Amino acid sequence: MSEPGRIEGVLNFHKPIGITSAKALYAVRRIVREKRSGHAGTLDPLADGVLLLCFGRATRLVERLMNLRKGYEATIRLDVTSDSLDADSPLVAVSCAQVPTAAAVREALATLVGAIQQVPPAVSALKIGGVPAYKLARSGQPPELSARTVQVYSADLIAYDWPVARIRVECGRGTYIRAMARDLGGKLGCGGCITALTRTFVGPFDASGGWTLERLSLLEQPQTALQSVQTVMEMMPDPTASGNNSLR
Repeated sequence: MSEPGRIEGVLNFHKPIGITSAKALYAVRRIVREKRSGHAGTLDPLADGVLLLCFGRATRLVERLMNLRKGYEATIRLDVTSDSLDADSPLVAVSCAQVPTAAAVREALATLVGAIQQVPPAVSALKIGGVPAYKLARSGQPPELSARTVQVYSADLIAYDWPVARIRVECGRGTYIRAMARDLGGKLGCGGCITALTRTFVGPFDASGGWTLERLSLLEQPQTALQSVQTVMEMMPDPTASGNNSLR
């Protein structure tokens, strides 16, 4: 049961490019007027797309929402790299002995599918001794991060014109698309840097249904854009069931 007078629920928010997930949450909660809030999975400032925002009692769902399968479309430049592995840091040219063919890019992508070992980017929100890795990296002390097992369900090449490749990825929790770009370039003997990234879905929540700040601000009762805890619970897969945890 919801608490009388309290706002609660989950918002499928379309985060715009150029702001952090935290700033997006603060902007929405000013409109919704509910301080008890959280987001289920960070999106980098460079990225846009689905960011699930939880309010009131729905904050208890954050962990389950973060475990849902996610979809991304990414644009990668294979002739450059950067400290952050995206275009939010200065781009550095990387020489390539031989320009890879589209077939070579597809073959390299195929090796990044499955339960793979992935080293997170040094510029990330992972905490090392209680300090976010990006703060250490930007202070000139980039941390040594260990590889972790992440699940990539699919990685497809959807367009390629050297040095730009566009890919579509479906993956599980903890997967960094920036790290996939780095590893793709490593397998091809060239660079690998994200220049555009969109999160297209999180479980049953699709980007086409995402609310923008502009649309929310026009509502007389912005809380009506939230989906109830009960509705979201019914949308999510049974955590005890086998197989993937997406309804798509």
